[in-house]
Amino acid sequence: MPYSEMMVKPMREEMVAMGAQELRTVEQVDAELGDQRGTTLVFVNSVCGCAAGNARPALRHALKHTAKPDRVVTVFAGQDLPATARARQYFADYQPSSPSIALFKDGEVVSFLHRHQIEGRGPEAVAAELVKAFDQFCTAPEASRAAS
Repeated sequence: MPYSEMMVKPMREEMVAMGAQELRTVEQVDAELGDQRGTTLVFVNSVCGCAAGNARPALRHALKHTAKPDRVVTVFAGQDLPATARARQYFADYQPSSPSIALFKDGEVVSFLHRHQIEGRGPEAVAAELVKAFDQFCTAPEASRAAS
């Protein structure tokens, strides 16, 4: 049974404030993930403590880095059940976990952080993993402008 919307509203708002687009329906998920070009980060949000204490703070920190994904989207596990299930189909090779963070490049998963790689680690360590993936797979805004 999903938590009350009033309880999860601050968690949703935290993601949107970071610039994430919230995907609450299967149609929204397919529109964003169905024909990807560039880089897209999918954050599977959760009410658990490791989402609040590690994953969301880590993502907030990592998104301040120069290189970052073209798009950041989020689904909420345990809340928007069909949307979350659909998003997980796009990274079906990975065991479902929440929170989790998938980074796509041109429709292929190039980096994935499971809950077990998030919980028990500080947000700085998780952010460092994200920044490493961003440096490897994402383009800094200045670099993409210079290439144009």
